Amino acid sequence: MNDFSKILDKAKELEEKMRESQDNIKKISVEGTSGTDSVKVTLNGNGEMVKIFISPETLKEEKMIIEDLITAAHNNAKEKLKAKTSEEISKATGGFGIPGFKWPL
Repeated sequence: MNDFSKILDKAKELEEKMRESQDNIKKISVEGTSGTDSVKVTLNGNGEMVKIFISPETLKEEKMIIEDLITAAHNNAKEKLKAKTSEEISKATGGFGIPGFKWPL
């Protein structure tokens, strides 16, 4: 039974670390860019867009080009968010990872 107690203690410890990790993830902010920084998109830890910057020069471009730049900046920010989220999860799990566990990003 002593081994079972150790397993429960480790599970509680991991649960607490994961809770802390989730709180830290909510505080993350990442910026994705495109077009040599002419478009910038900022996402929060929940993957929500909280800010967008489009340079005045870019606004003179055709609509389709602007749309492509926004999409590229958003995708760049999303990749950065995935990397930071994975890093935070690794801290909590000690790099162990949880099979089949994916964040919805």
